[in-house]
Amino acid sequence: MFSSVLDKRHCKRAFLSKSVPRDLLANVLRASACAPSTRNAQPWQVAVVTGQRKDALARRLCAQFDRGVAQQADYEYRSSRSDETAEARAREANVGVLLAKGYNGNDRAARRAHLRDNLGFYGAPVEMIFHLPVDARPGQFLEMGFFVQNVMLSLIACGLGSCPQFSVAGYPDAIRAELGLGPDRLVVCGLAVGYPDESMPVNRFQPGRAELADYVQWHDQAPPATADPY
Repeated sequence: MFSSVLDKRHCKRAFLSKSVPRDLLANVLRASACAPSTRNAQPWQVAVVTGQRKDALARRLCAQFDRGVAQQADYEYRSSRSDETAEARAREANVGVLLAKGYNGNDRAARRAHLRDNLGFYGAPVEMIFHLPVDARPGQFLEMGFFVQNVMLSLIACGLGSCPQFSVAGYPDAIRAELGLGPDRLVVCGLAVGYPDESMPVNRFQPGRAELADYVQWHDQAPPATADPY
């Protein structure tokens, strides 16, 4: 059942060196383009980076990080308003990943090493960079989200794993320079792709998920009788 594919979708952060056939990636991306978009606009674009070009991109991003260049994505990722529930989940997930990698969850140096590993795409043989027009509106981000989710689920169905990476988008100018993208392109995120190394504990870590009642509200009762608002 398709639900079994959904259940398997969680971030992989260690990959085998085995290369991924281009035809397989092309089939995944072709199928994923069935994602919905308003008026069939299909605004998504994706750069598939492999081999020496992928290694060069990783070196460029890591060099920015090592020099202490502040990350500045092309867009704001989340609201500045505090949400304690979301923050608690984030802290738990971050510590869990670090512990699964053998780090002390409260060690700042370990956190920095993990972030640098992220910019190296966790050693994945493929990195995908998703980008939109520079003047993209919120609805186009929604459509890109449909497309990226299709990609991640299709990869699982093909025996592959992935890890979506907003942190990679923290150095958009470096990405545009390395891949020859123009200033008219907005970098949305990266996606590390490959055959997951299931012998690594980090790939067995799965953060907890909220209970259904925490995010679903059922509206199936008649509203209380009031004066007709229409």
